[in-house]
Amino acid sequence: MAEHNETGKWGEQKAVEWLHKRGYTIRECDWRIGHRDIDIIALTEDMRTVVFIEVKTRSSSMVINPEDAVDRNKIRNLAKAANAYVKMNKITLDIRFDILTVVGMEGDEHPVVEHWEDAFNPMLAF
Repeated sequence: MAEHNETGKWGEQKAVEWLHKRGYTIRECDWRIGHRDIDIIALTEDMRTVVFIEVKTRSSSMVINPEDAVDRNKIRNLAKAANAYVKMNKITLDIRFDILTVVGMEGDEHPVVEHWEDAFNPMLAF
C-alpha cells in the first residue's frame, strides 16, 4: 500500500476515535457505491442527525490545509454517494456534511484534529 494511503487510513482511524470520544455513533467507515465513497457516516449524540464526514489527513499543514482539498468535484461526489445512502437506508433524520482534518503521522499520540460541522451545502456545488 502506498504511504499516502497508509497515512489516510491512520487518519481515518484517529478521526473515528476522536468522534467516539465526543458521543458520535459510527454507522459506516469507507462506505462505497460505485467509484464514490464516504469516509465516515455517523450519528450525532442525540441520534437526530446523520453526518457524512470527509476526513483529510496530512503529515503537515505546511503544503496545503487539509480542508482546502475538499473541492467542488469532491463535494458533488459526496452528495451523490450520500443521496444513495439515504435512499438505500430510508433515512428520515436530518443530514449534515462535515469535514474533519487530522494533521500528524502514524505513531503520533496527539495529532491535531479539527472538525468543521456543517462545512458545506452540497446543493451549491451543482
